[in-house]
Amino acid sequence: MRYRTLGGTGIEVSTFCLGTMMFGAVGNPDHDDCARIVHAALDAGVNFVDTADMYSAGESETIVGKALRGHRDDVVLATKVHFPMGEGRNRGGNSRRWIVRAVEESLRRLDTDRIDLYQVHRPDHTTDVEETLSVLGDLVREGKIRAFGCSTFPAEEIVEAHHVAERRGLMRFRTEQPPYSLLARGVEAGVLPVVRRLGMGALTWSPLASGFLSGRYRKGRPVDLGSGRAALTPDRFDPALPATAAKLDAVEELVAVADGLGRTLPELAVAFPLAHPAVTSVIIGPRTRRQLEDALKGADLVLDDAVLDRVDEIVPPGTDLYHPDGAWRPPSLTHSARRRRYPLDDRPAA
Repeated sequence: MRYRTLGGTGIEVSTFCLGTMMFGAVGNPDHDDCARIVHAALDAGVNFVDTADMYSAGESETIVGKALRGHRDDVVLATKVHFPMGEGRNRGGNSRRWIVRAVEESLRRLDTDRIDLYQVHRPDHTTDVEETLSVLGDLVREGKIRAFGCSTFPAEEIVEAHHVAERRGLMRFRTEQPPYSLLARGVEAGVLPVVRRLGMGALTWSPLASGFLSGRYRKGRPVDLGSGRAALTPDRFDPALPATAAKLDAVEELVAVADGLGRTLPELAVAFPLAHPAVTSVIIGPRTRRQLEDALKGADLVLDDAVLDRVDEIVPPGTDLYHPDGAWRPPSLTHSARRRRYPLDDRPAA
């Protein structure tokens, strides 16, 4: 296992981070089995564990907390805040009101007195970023968190947050967690260059592209839309859709690249993000011990220029073959009023 410094914090983390989104009701509900996965990752040299309060409605954090008993000081522990937790108003978002409550609930579930990396899971356009940075800085000073970052922020919002921090004398985001894979390279155009220029760390997620790079989905083979990842988002897996067909075509060419290296497609997939100079660690999110072991086989794979040039031919740099961050889209795209000029807006001035 290799190690890199996390966004100028001085904290060293493994280049593979154990993601735990699949721990709990959404994926693996067996707490003891999940703990065995955590311990196997630690034995393999992984010292970085990432979760979120919203994963299985807090169950993932509870599982991680139990699994890390006796190992807490050896692990860099990351979690996130933003998505609604429970019914009612003001139980989500990036406001001071919610974050000061959410961090306490995460600390309780994780059974710890501090969080090493606390991440804002998505942007919140109803909250001034100054308020968010202010409360996160307060939590650092209180010792409840050690550093903080953001997740799936567009490049322009990362830059805005840094400008606000500089103008107001606030602490700044140290990391960004974007989706990045052989099939989703859009962040190469803006996010990763910005992250590198600002001295942040990048923790990339979904290296297997929602399973398309696992080897399970291949061109010409039937897809069961009622099981696995396909059951959660069938529109992403229907081979009759042009976007899915494009992914399957690319997968066949990438399989040939992996075969030429004597490696599997998943090994190529988890090694690819680490070739980018902005990337600190790749989040792998196994549901089973076998999936963990398969992903870890790619830990020693370093891709040379010839391989990366071939990848560029298959999926050009900065290209997304699908929309990778399906859980969030900017309001400028989702709300028609933000992109249309209505007749009343053109009334002549009085």
